[in-house]
Amino acid sequence: MTALQLGVIGLGRGFMLTLPALLRHPRIELAGAFDLRPGALARFAEEFGRPGYAEMNTLLADPTIDAVYIATPHEYHATQTIAALRAGKHVLVEKPMATTVADCAAMAAAARDSGRVLVVGPSHGFDEQVRRGAELVASGCFGSVRLVTALNFTDFMFRPRRAEELDSSRGGGVVYSQAAHQIDVVRRLVGQPVASVRAMAANWDATRPSEGAYTALLSFAGGATATLTYSGYAHYDSDELVGWVSELGEPKDPARYGEARRLLATLSAGDEQRAKLARTFGAGGTLPNAAPHHEHFGFILVSCERADLKLLPTGIEVYGDATREFIPIDPPEVPRAAVIEEFADAVLDSRPPIHDGKWGLDTMACCTALLQSSRLAADVDPRPLTIASGE
Repeated sequence: MTALQLGVIGLGRGFMLTLPALLRHPRIELAGAFDLRPGALARFAEEFGRPGYAEMNTLLADPTIDAVYIATPHEYHATQTIAALRAGKHVLVEKPMATTVADCAAMAAAARDSGRVLVVGPSHGFDEQVRRGAELVASGCFGSVRLVTALNFTDFMFRPRRAEELDSSRGGGVVYSQAAHQIDVVRRLVGQPVASVRAMAANWDATRPSEGAYTALLSFAGGATATLTYSGYAHYDSDELVGWVSELGEPKDPARYGEARRLLATLSAGDEQRAKLARTFGAGGTLPNAAPHHEHFGFILVSCERADLKLLPTGIEVYGDATREFIPIDPPEVPRAAVIEEFADAVLDSRPPIHDGKWGLDTMACCTALLQSSRLAADVDPRPLTIASGE
C-alpha cells in the first residue's frame, strides 16, 4: 500500500481544521465521505472527485477505503468507531474518544479484536512543543519531573454551540471537550500513569447548562503532580501569557475582548445553531490559514529538579539552575500534521502509535475521575475505572 485511502465520517468543524494536513500528507488520499447534509456531500464530491455517501454503512462497505477519520459529535464516536473497525477499517477518531469509559474500553477492544489501528486525536498532546518537552523530560537532563502547571482561560462556553455541547450527559461542557486536551498534554509530558485525581468542576451560568470550569490535582505513579485549571466563561484570556497567540497558532488582538459574549447575545437558539453550522464544510466554513506559530492549549510550565520548562507556541523557555535558554521551534508547515503522520505511520509502517485506544481510554478515565471527584469531594483513582469497564 503506497497511499492510505481515507474515508471521512462527519464533515464538520473538526474536519475543516484537519483538512490542510490531510491534503498535504504524501501518503493520504481522500477517498469518500459520509455526512447527513446532502450539500456537504455534493461539495466534497465536486472538490475532491470522490464519492459522498448518504449512509455510513455504504462507505464502510467500500473495499477501496482502507481507513476512516471520524469527526462527528462526541456521542456517536463509539458506535461509529466499532462499526468501522469491524468492517476492517483503520480508524482515526476525534477527541474525546467517547463519552463513557465503558464505550472507550469497547472501542479499544474492537481495535485489538480486528487487528486494525485506532488513533485518538487531534488533541494538544500532539503539539510540537509538547512533543519536544516530553523528549527533554524523558532524557533526564534536567532531573526528574516533579510538577506540571497547566492553565487555560478561554471563551469556550460562549461560542455558538449545539444543544448536546451544553449537556454533560451527552459529552458536553468543558471536561470532555477541554480537559481531554489538558490531560493528554500533562500525561505526555510526565510519561507515567495517573494514580489519583482530586478536582472541583462547576457550572457558574444557568444559561449555559454544563460544567464550564474546573480545577484538578493529578498525582502520577512516579511521584510527579500536575495542577490543571480551566475556565471557559469568556472573562480573562490566558493567551496573554503566551504572547497573544491563539489556540490555533494565530496572532490575537486583545482589543477584541468580549467578542464571543457580544455575538452570542445577538443570537436566538436557532441562530446559534446556524452560526455553529456555518463553520462546517459545505456551509461556508473556511480552511484555517497557515498559522505562523504552533497550536497550543494555554500556559504550561514543567518543573523538573534542575529546571523549569515553559512551553510556548514558538519554542521552549528553559529556566535552569544558573542560565536561561530559549529553544526555538520552527513554525509549522501545516497545522495538525503530527496527527496524520502518527496515523499514517501506524497503518503503513506498523509503527505503534502513542495515542492509541488504550491512551484514549486512560484519558477518558481521568476525565470521569475528575467529575467523580468533584461530586464526591474526594480523591479518585482512575485506574480501577478501566478495569471495571472490562479493559
